[in-house]
Amino acid sequence: AKRSGDRRFAFDSYRRFIQMYSDVVLCVDLAHFEKLLDRAKRRRGVTSDCDLLAEDLENLVTEYKAKVFDELDVHFPDDPQEQLWGAIGAVFGSWMNQRAKTYRRLNDIPASWGTAVSVQAMVFGNMGDDCATGVAFTRNPATGENEFYGEYLLNAQGEDVVAGIRTPQELTAAARQVHGSDSELLSLEETMPAIYQELLDVRQKLEQHFKDMQDIEFTIQGGKLYMLQTRTGKRTTQAALKVAVDLANGGLISHPEAVMGLKPENLDQILHPTLDPDAPRNVVAKGLPASPGAASGKVVFSADEAERLGSAGESVLLVRIETSPEDIGGIHAAKGILTSRGGMTSHAAVVARGMGRPCVSGAGAIRVDYAAQDLHIGELVVRAGDMLTIDGTSGEVMLGEVATVPPQLSGDFGTIMKWADGLRRMQVRANAETPADARAARDFGAEGIGLVRTEHMFFEGDRIVAMREMILALDEAGRRTALDKLLVMQRSDMVELFAIMDGLPVTVRLLDPPLHEFIPHTETEMASVAKAAQVPLERVRRRAAELREANPMLGHRGCRASETEMASV
Repeated sequence: AKRSGDRRFAFDSYRRFIQMYSDVVLCVDLAHFEKLLDRAKRRRGVTSDCDLLAEDLENLVTEYKAKVFDELDVHFPDDPQEQLWGAIGAVFGSWMNQRAKTYRRLNDIPASWGTAVSVQAMVFGNMGDDCATGVAFTRNPATGENEFYGEYLLNAQGEDVVAGIRTPQELTAAARQVHGSDSELLSLEETMPAIYQELLDVRQKLEQHFKDMQDIEFTIQGGKLYMLQTRTGKRTTQAALKVAVDLANGGLISHPEAVMGLKPENLDQILHPTLDPDAPRNVVAKGLPASPGAASGKVVFSADEAERLGSAGESVLLVRIETSPEDIGGIHAAKGILTSRGGMTSHAAVVARGMGRPCVSGAGAIRVDYAAQDLHIGELVVRAGDMLTIDGTSGEVMLGEVATVPPQLSGDFGTIMKWADGLRRMQVRANAETPADARAARDFGAEGIGLVRTEHMFFEGDRIVAMREMILALDEAGRRTALDKLLVMQRSDMVELFAIMDGLPVTVRLLDPPLHEFIPHTETEMASVAKAAQVPLERVRRRAAELREANPMLGHRGCRASETEMASV
């Protein structure tokens, strides 16, 4: 306090240190400190941390230390050497915690690599109104547009932006207008134009050097810009395609580099449906469009519940006040993420974009109650298990499930695929059994059908009933009657398949059904087969039991079928 001449700054920094050190090193639940901070703001009658006075923060330091003693029965360490080695040990120890293991598993990082610790001098963004902290991307990580993208907070430290504790301000005046941000919260371009111009110059240098979009963190102390770090920026697949195409067209990278820089598994993200613009929707809240795409799912309020239901095949929407690194497993399991706090560069937004999950952050109208397992939007109450839909492109939150439409594959995706066609040395064919599958294959550029599994033509509607009728027949006459029904369906499909492929090669496999995929399992299914074959229901039950197999893939199919009464097939 004496060295800075600012008692408020000193105690604000110290209470932040106690809070973070206690959480990361001493493993004291962060919620304890958040409650004490909220109580201090209520006592002062303010809503922002910045409005607390020096005496409020000094009292908070005392309360924080008392809470540590209550939880651990030891005093908070005052010796700087002890604090430093405690922090270093926590970083090394974190390499084997559960969230680190989950992150490595999701990103194919070997545990043997280990980790490292960097110790560096501190710069402070919370020393007054000529100080700030922020996160920026050299391009828009959601769309790939060549525009400076990011957020900052005046008189704050970096964790305030990333953790979503306060809703940050835009970097540019244009972004503030587009997102409809509070008119009183001016952009960095407006409040510190000289610093903003310096940041623009850094942006250009970094992209020219690394030849890729960068994610940067910065602090402004006493009107001076400090660059803290840069790394390759996480982005959506749509953004990755656009950045690759733009960088190649701009001469910064080659076409082969553009193609090879994309992860093939991530292209799957753009092959999913989006919300039908004509579908009815009940918009109940709006936040920031943090990661594009649409998702519908049952509301869950914890990462563990998202993982549990997701592994059971349920579509879930993870709703949090704000996310933290501990939530990474739940974010991966969820179809989408919704937070009531945080901005476009908060933890939820960055991780969701990297995983290709739609995300709406900073939906301030939503009040989340973890204890009651519900959320409130005005008078509306949404409980755990209720269905919500989010649109990560518009930031809208909708009640119920909203209809979707198929993706449109063109633009940058088409450009990348054209470049890939010029580089590849092998042809690609598709597995397709229906006209719809064949058309989709042609749209994706398939050069023929590698395998038509003819039994797959008969999974839908009346077709599966006729297929079951053939399988369950007791004699050749019954089988031929069912086969005659199938022949009409199959012949028309084959004609259409060949027409769609228009001279491209098509490999057809004759009927080879794994019986377990077609045998009726429920009473309703068995009744449908009995009615179609005009036989007693009991007869169908008995025949289904006779054909049940322990190992269906090595069972009654292929050459083994020819050794039995199924030979007529």
